[in-house]
Amino acid sequence: MDTVELIKIVSLVGAGACMGFGAIGPAVGTGLTGAEGAKAMADRPDMSVQIMRTMLIAMAITSSTGIYSLVIAILLLFRIT
Repeated sequence: MDTVELIKIVSLVGAGACMGFGAIGPAVGTGLTGAEGAKAMADRPDMSVQIMRTMLIAMAITSSTGIYSLVIAILLLFRIT
């Protein structure tokens, strides 16, 4: 097997693994944030605007790790020579 072919195979497998594992954390974190935000809004309807704003900011921060995984996967895909 040629070295160039080995680099292509490892890059493709690495990009797939990066997106596979990198999507688990944001999915769980966003789901938990949404669930807890909904519970908080049900408990305190008068504070729903503030809770919603804080929940959306927390979801955006939680989703940023998925974006980092996507960047790494794209870098691995374009590393193929």
